[in-house]
Amino acid sequence: MLRTALWPAIAVVVVGAVVATVLVGTEGLLGALVGGVVAFASSLATLFMMRKSSAMEPMAVMAVALIGYVFKIVVIFGVMTLLRGVDALHTLSLALTMMAVILVWAGAEMVAFKRTKIPTIIPD
Repeated sequence: MLRTALWPAIAVVVVGAVVATVLVGTEGLLGALVGGVVAFASSLATLFMMRKSSAMEPMAVMAVALIGYVFKIVVIFGVMTLLRGVDALHTLSLALTMMAVILVWAGAEMVAFKRTKIPTIIPD
């Protein structure tokens, strides 16, 4: 999943940084880069949680996924709240780049999962 998601997410950060720089200037560039870093950290945390919980029982994996999701949302909202008052960052550029990276990463994870060969047994 990391291999599938990495390059599209990097491309989204670059596009977000270029667009924010053209439209807003240096503040937009910094906002887009910070948004990309926060989104990358969030997405990598998902992969880390998946790797660490892969040997657990299915119900435990679901609990880890739910707790991880809630924790990530709280952290992202906290970061956005703390960075809202920083004048060197364009908040809208930060938010839009972060949202775009998270959505592209999730889509790439879905594509990677669909491509994965999962052994299944179909009873008669």
